[in-house]
Amino acid sequence: MSALVLASLVWCAVATGFSAVACVRLSRARAGTAPRSSALPPVLLLRPVDAPTPRELENLAQSIDYAGPLEQVVVSPYRPRLAPEVRWLPSDPLTPNRKVGHLLYALDVLPVGGRVVLSVDADVAVTGALVEGLAVPVAAGAALSTAAPLPVGPRDGASRAMAGLLRYTHHSFRALDAMSAGAKAVCGKALGLSPAAVASLRRLADHIGEDLELAKCLHARGLDVVLSRAPAVVPLDAEVPWAAPLSRFTRWMQVLASHRPALYPTVPLLFTPTLPLTVLAAALGSPVLAGAVAGLVAVRTLLALRLAGLHAPVADAGRAFAVTDWLLGEALLLAAFLRSLWRQGTVTWRGQTYALRPGGRMVRVAPELSGGPG
Repeated sequence: MSALVLASLVWCAVATGFSAVACVRLSRARAGTAPRSSALPPVLLLRPVDAPTPRELENLAQSIDYAGPLEQVVVSPYRPRLAPEVRWLPSDPLTPNRKVGHLLYALDVLPVGGRVVLSVDADVAVTGALVEGLAVPVAAGAALSTAAPLPVGPRDGASRAMAGLLRYTHHSFRALDAMSAGAKAVCGKALGLSPAAVASLRRLADHIGEDLELAKCLHARGLDVVLSRAPAVVPLDAEVPWAAPLSRFTRWMQVLASHRPALYPTVPLLFTPTLPLTVLAAALGSPVLAGAVAGLVAVRTLLALRLAGLHAPVADAGRAFAVTDWLLGEALLLAAFLRSLWRQGTVTWRGQTYALRPGGRMVRVAPELSGGPG
């Protein structure tokens, strides 16, 4: 047996074990949402957005069946057409991270008054279950709550790959939460913020990936981060160009390299090993390696089916999508990782180029150095 075959077998065994552990841990999780509390906390729901798309306008106009007191405020430089019960707060921050700037401005000018503060992106279709899933843990003493993004309605290859990645692979935030060691995996699309989290957030207005840094800060202080049992449902548009998810996840890889450099190499080793190992098995012609890769595919498929089962009460796309689209998701993430290898050190975000510092801190690159518009 050659050294390359042996190394490939070790890689395959480690990746299979990683997936098997995730399956076991997820098997202990129950699908659905927690029972509704008798007295739900009052909520201030902030929706930061710069230029809402038609889909996002639909989400902002959607009624929310939350049984407790709820005020929804859209924080934006432009006033979109909103439902009568939704308030608009004009905001045009100068911070590199405009989303954090919107939130901090809203918290400075709006009375919180004992309410639980939630921040939910405009591409999320907010439900009463999501509001409850984020608010109740914070009211019970958690420093931060977060929800797993759940893309629904994919209609083409790019949107299916994006949905497959976030729903059926290790990059699902349910799987990330189950496998987290140390600071929890946090998705900034939907957050419940305690006063301690808000205080930490105030130092992150010049950071990209502020959710990762926020989780790290709170973990260092021994504070709890809780995953909502209700997901953050993200309806997808009819057509998604491949460039959109590829650019998005490339940026995620750049952020990961800045925030968690030790975890960055685990992307090809543990999160996207299937395609490279399949190519190696075919190239090396080893029946033993081919059998090991078949075992990896079987365990990955079981993981995808388990994740599909956890999401089934909210969005049941059928088991056929779970069986196939996890591989599309892995391929998308692998392509984004490879693309990020030669884009280290800088990130382009919202039309500006920034140098990345440890922890995701952004420093504006002068136009004459970046080649961008002056």
